[in-house]
Amino acid sequence: MLIGVDLGGTNIKVGIVNQEGHILFQNSRATIPSRPYQSIVQDIIEQIEEGMMQINRSVSEIHSIGIGIPGIAEQQTGKVIYCTNLSWYDVPIGKMLRDHFNKPVFVENDATVAALAESVSGSTKGLANSVFLTLGTGVGGGIIINHKAYSGSHGAGSEIGHTIVGENFYACNCGRNGCLETFASATAMIRYAQKRLREGAQGRELLDMVEGNIENITAKAIFDCAQKGDRLAIEVVDRTIKYLAIGIANIHNMLDPDCITIGGGVSKAGDALLIPLREAVKKLTFCKSVDYGDITLAQLGNEAGIIGAAFLGVHQ
Repeated sequence: MLIGVDLGGTNIKVGIVNQEGHILFQNSRATIPSRPYQSIVQDIIEQIEEGMMQINRSVSEIHSIGIGIPGIAEQQTGKVIYCTNLSWYDVPIGKMLRDHFNKPVFVENDATVAALAESVSGSTKGLANSVFLTLGTGVGGGIIINHKAYSGSHGAGSEIGHTIVGENFYACNCGRNGCLETFASATAMIRYAQKRLREGAQGRELLDMVEGNIENITAKAIFDCAQKGDRLAIEVVDRTIKYLAIGIANIHNMLDPDCITIGGGVSKAGDALLIPLREAVKKLTFCKSVDYGDITLAQLGNEAGIIGAAFLGVHQ
């Protein structure tokens, strides 16, 4: 049995996964990140034990435990170096779970975990090399090389959302200017639309949809209004695709993966995002005679965190 833990700022989701990538059982508890980390780790222990009991299996049958976190972990020890959403710094979660279960424990960034899940049983299944981009509040990245998750020599790699693709009107949360996530995330789309409306841009359809309150603008509203011909919404979508295409062209040039798959809230726009994005990337490719990897949509959604974490101990 494989154990996958999707540890986020809101919920702790624990799943028992078989070798085919199917979730046999899962449960969830509120994270409550204001608690001491020891309490959160205790919850994970109890959830694992509860899950094994529910499927009438012994803890001794656990092959390994994997944990996805919204942060950076030390590969050798499973120590969380930092995790902003939980305010964790140097938390020895790997050691704590190893000491309790006497099983291998692996900790990775949640976007890397999602990339691994897609390669195991999702959109990039069977492909040796792939890249996963999650477009949500920010832009996360996960890299799979030779069927294995890759996050660099220090666990700080695959931060694709913090690659620099241009100069922007606001700084990234990391303190720098020009990060991909300030151009291609849902947050980026919303902030740009709000900026243009404050400058007097015309976006009648968009304003009507949010009842005149620009604080209610969402990425979905922007895509929906662009489909209806709203000039400002089209401008925002075109700008998003322009910079996302730059980021993806850079990925092609650096890694040349078999496929790049896109998940997260922005990906729900489907073909309205995918079709123009493919065209924009094609115009930026370095070698016109190379048939670069396709750009597709992720398939696993909310299950990716558990499945990918579970397989951290398999693809080592």
